[in-house]
Amino acid sequence: MPEPRSEPSPAAPVVPTSAPQPEPPTVPPSVLGKTMQVLLAFTVEETQLGFTELRSRTGLSKATLHRLLGDLVGARLLEKTPDGYRLSRLVFELGMRASVERTLLEVATPFLEDLYERTHETVHLGVREGHEVVYVAKMGGHRQADAPSRLGGRMPMHATAIGKALLAWSPAAVQEEVLAGRLRRCSPRTVVNRTVLRRQLDEIVERGVAFEYEESAVGITCVAAPVLGVDDEPLAGISVTGPVGRFQPARHASAVHAAAAGVAATLARRARLG
Repeated sequence: MPEPRSEPSPAAPVVPTSAPQPEPPTVPPSVLGKTMQVLLAFTVEETQLGFTELRSRTGLSKATLHRLLGDLVGARLLEKTPDGYRLSRLVFELGMRASVERTLLEVATPFLEDLYERTHETVHLGVREGHEVVYVAKMGGHRQADAPSRLGGRMPMHATAIGKALLAWSPAAVQEEVLAGRLRRCSPRTVVNRTVLRRQLDEIVERGVAFEYEESAVGITCVAAPVLGVDDEPLAGISVTGPVGRFQPARHASAVHAAAAGVAATLARRARLG
């Protein structure tokens, strides 16, 4: 399978040192909405926050925030620490009960492990949420690449191989929404030209895999393939990421495509068996 080179966009003057933060979801102006504001204030990188920082991020009054924090600690959704608060183990347990992601992770894990053993590079499993990729699994050894992906974290779809693999098979309405929105630049080579991006999506569908060349971060290259459902809807994406100079994504394109197809076939078989 030949290795296509994506067309670089003009260099940006500043390169972000970390993954861009997603836009927070809209929450209703109710007790539930305020509770969501508190829970969503925590990020993959900032798992522990003090009262002052939580107030700054939520915009809630001292009295309201103090009451909510007490209720959340009492409900075991937050834990009180010497330096503030953090999400509890119960939140993790609830997340693992999400049936779609749990089944997907159970089925995909052996295929991800096989890919890691084959490449000894960083392997990802991601799903689409809105216009972003959410990473639900990440495997890497001691020499894994310094990729911006984080387990449970998000990245823009247009800036990653796994995101473009998902976007290429998404409904036309989703593609148009993404392309019509603001295409954030994560590195000097992030493709933000809509004409180039449309052409890339067509090529991804034609060859079955997506490539990324330093588009999510400088020094990173990647190959990804979608896990497709019975109607070719993208259920998830699998990728292998490595550093430029050591990792040659085209060499592993067939293996990544086969792993994604294997996960899809196993999910379909489980669905038929009920």
